[in-house]
Amino acid sequence: MSPDALNSFLSLCIGFALAGALASGYQALVQRPAGFGLLQEGVAPKTFAAVPFLVFAAPFIIMRNTLRGARIERRRFEFVMMATVLAGFWSLMSGTFFLMTLRAAGVLA
Repeated sequence: MSPDALNSFLSLCIGFALAGALASGYQALVQRPAGFGLLQEGVAPKTFAAVPFLVFAAPFIIMRNTLRGARIERRRFEFVMMATVLAGFWSLMSGTFFLMTLRAAGVLA
């Protein structure tokens, strides 16, 4: 495996782990699962605060909703595959951003 492929794989894993940790922490704090409905509360400061949270928690929310929909609503395989690819790409980008931020802060070499 090339170093670039390994770096991308680690970014993907870190992105999913970060998304899961944020969504689980939110659920533990407010006793309800995180969702995109946080954006539907009108123009309010907490709606604007929800945007950065959802940017990083979105891969977990997308996969949770997709897997529940596949089980409960019997969604087609193509829809589940498309949502998985979208969540994976989103996770890769958020993991890459998180790692770049840690490198810029001097935490990682």
